[in-house]
Amino acid sequence: MKALVFDRFGGTEVLDYREIPDPVVTGGHVIVSMKAIGLNFADIYRRKGNYHLQGTPPFILGYEGAGVVEQVGPGVDGLRAGDRVAFADVPHANAEKVLVPADRVIPLPDDISFEQASSVLLQGLTAHYLVHDSYRVKPGDEIVVHAAAGGVGQLLTQLCKAKGARVFGLTSSEDKKKVALAAGADEVMLYHEDWTGAVPGWSKDGEGADAAYDSVGSTLMDSFSVVRTRGAVVFYGMSGGDPAPVDPRMLMDTSKTLTGGDLWNHVTTKEERIRRADALFAEIREGRLRLSDPALYELRQGAEAHLFLESRQSTGKILLLP
Repeated sequence: MKALVFDRFGGTEVLDYREIPDPVVTGGHVIVSMKAIGLNFADIYRRKGNYHLQGTPPFILGYEGAGVVEQVGPGVDGLRAGDRVAFADVPHANAEKVLVPADRVIPLPDDISFEQASSVLLQGLTAHYLVHDSYRVKPGDEIVVHAAAGGVGQLLTQLCKAKGARVFGLTSSEDKKKVALAAGADEVMLYHEDWTGAVPGWSKDGEGADAAYDSVGSTLMDSFSVVRTRGAVVFYGMSGGDPAPVDPRMLMDTSKTLTGGDLWNHVTTKEERIRRADALFAEIREGRLRLSDPALYELRQGAEAHLFLESRQSTGKILLLP
């Protein structure tokens, strides 16, 4: 089979599209013939060597995708060849065929395309636990969403709106501001503007937002400054650098809450993955979750796709097609 691989860490020049042996089906696994593969920043970090990789070269990137079951290994129940499936956390996805543990398989409804599944699962499951678990969004809540034009940010905005909340989005450019507004944000400002001064005035009583979802990290203390007394800040990413230390006395004095979020603490079982994925598919089906058109690259164009993602010009999902 063909795969996008690399033998050493580095820039996009280390990526190579070449023939490697097919995976061999084993007990408790299936082999999936891939139709669409999601590209994520984690793939860039792994290519550069920032994330630890097990095993020996050639390394294969990719953790998210969708396709058709080709072979079923011993001990697997409920799956058969020809089934449409997807996954969000299986390594070596940047290949024509992937060995997938059966408990990581997410059945794909007929009305959800391979491209939709590969666009929504990793980022959508993140947005889902953020609004249902980290801070449970309620009708009438006022929410600040950082990086509102990003993949998670757009989905997070839409899920908050679907729950009856108002959303104040933050982005880094005028073009991204338009994307965030199109996703449903009620108000959007740029990071270089005085958004910390604007959020309290935007809130219904002038006291600040009920919660802020912060994926930037370096803005954490600013997020605290714009949520009301007894408000909450959810910290789930560091795209802008490490956050400053938080003084617990500030939390005590303001009765504000800081919570962290990581997807893999919320999808620990097969049932949990399927339940949350089905909820996302239902939101798409009902029109409450709209996915922007992904940028499509052939798998052999992986280096170009990585460059595009690193440029931070993308506002939607980037997919690799075998």
